[in-house]
Amino acid sequence: MVDGSAGQALKLEQDLRKGVLVLAVLSQLRTQQYGYSLRQALAERGMPIEEGTLYPLLRRLESQGLLASQWQVDDGPPRRYYTLSAHGAETYRELTGAWRSLTSVVDRLVVEEG
Repeated sequence: MVDGSAGQALKLEQDLRKGVLVLAVLSQLRTQQYGYSLRQALAERGMPIEEGTLYPLLRRLESQGLLASQWQVDDGPPRRYYTLSAHGAETYRELTGAWRSLTSVVDRLVVEEG
């Protein structure tokens, strides 16, 4: 069993990860990918994501106009490929700038508290 402090820290870490998932997903969809390949790309870069989190997020981002998708049938089963829309690419650039500013501020705060 995880003690209260460790359990709380784990929950807070999960909350932090949820907060950056959109940026992480958008960053990997500058090139066309289907769900499984996107999960693999994120996991390889240290940001694993569960299917039950990824697919609803992809649907939401598409409904918001940030992603475009199309079905493709190659040698295997049909796959839905996602990529950034023009609006998604602009949003990605804006979020990247906001992320860099935010991490810069937080880095300074953490160093000050050291």
